[in-house]
Amino acid sequence: MSTPSQVDYPAAVAAQTAGFVGAVAGADLATAVPSCPGWTLADLVKHAGSVQRWFSVLLRQRIQERPTSREVDLELPEHETDYPEWRAAGAAAAAAAAAFTAAGDLNNPMWAWGADQHARFWVRQMLFETLLHRVDAELALGLRPTVDHDLAADGVDEFLVNLPFAAFFAPRTANLRSSDGEQTIRFSCADADRDWLVRLRADGFGLDQEAAAVTADATVRGSAQDLLLLVYGRLDLAAGGFEIVGDEELLARWFANSAF
Repeated sequence: MSTPSQVDYPAAVAAQTAGFVGAVAGADLATAVPSCPGWTLADLVKHAGSVQRWFSVLLRQRIQERPTSREVDLELPEHETDYPEWRAAGAAAAAAAAAFTAAGDLNNPMWAWGADQHARFWVRQMLFETLLHRVDAELALGLRPTVDHDLAADGVDEFLVNLPFAAFFAPRTANLRSSDGEQTIRFSCADADRDWLVRLRADGFGLDQEAAAVTADATVRGSAQDLLLLVYGRLDLAAGGFEIVGDEELLARWFANSAF
């Protein structure tokens, strides 16, 4: 079941950004990033830094309507060798934007593509975008990522709450529906008191916030970190560490269509 988060989002943004910057400092930017097929570390640094800068602009402007353009002044260096320093400079700007928003109130109304139409939506998005790409960088460099279990559980919640609204950039989510009554999938944390039930209906899918006692058609149980990496496609269900009960075909359909 989805529960209110106790995460300090601005502080977590700063910490995850620092972790990303630290991971890529001095690394060979030509290194392939297996969790982002076709990308090198240079591509990953450019993408993560660009997205954070865009989020920062949205937060400072407190936008009230869907942006017509994602163009911002990225101040991107001419040479890839300068990307790490550029990323570090952007990190400070991102942390400042998150802190600025928190000072003005994370509950301020803002346009957002997801369920939560408040400033905190974008700070939360910035956090997990940064965290996942920090993980990508560490995996590419042969490091073993770690994610605090409460933070990871909040990331699973963020993903599942917003996925029903993601069809405009994740069109395969349209396949996450049931043609024969309702079907249910439960995601359960083994190391945190968090649990989510997703209902697939004929008209779409979404979280059921009041279904703690429902026996799901399929259940995946694992650590919060593993569940976070699983829903975001950084771990495979067959990788081990998961307890799987019920309809494996339903789970296969979920993971084939929920990735973005």
